[in-house]
Amino acid sequence: MCRNIKTLFNYEPPATEEEIVASARQYVRKVSGFSKPSQANEAAFETAVSQVAEITKQLLEDLVTKAPAHDRQVEAIRAKERAATRYGR
Repeated sequence: MCRNIKTLFNYEPPATEEEIVASARQYVRKVSGFSKPSQANEAAFETAVSQVAEITKQLLEDLVTKAPAHDRQVEAIRAKERAATRYGR
């Protein structure tokens, strides 16, 4: 599950709210062991996603670096090349 969590810091353009929430959801899925919680656990699950997303957003705002920002399109191309090499596609 956590393989799908992408690095969000130091990219141009910066991470969107949707990307932050998607990463938070993947984290909560991994920690809870639920890909989709039951109705009894749905409220707690969604609360956790919301809280993790807020903390992640704050973290991204507070982090600093001197390194140049990565380009999302270049990184996506590199990821596809690695996948092609790894899986022979």
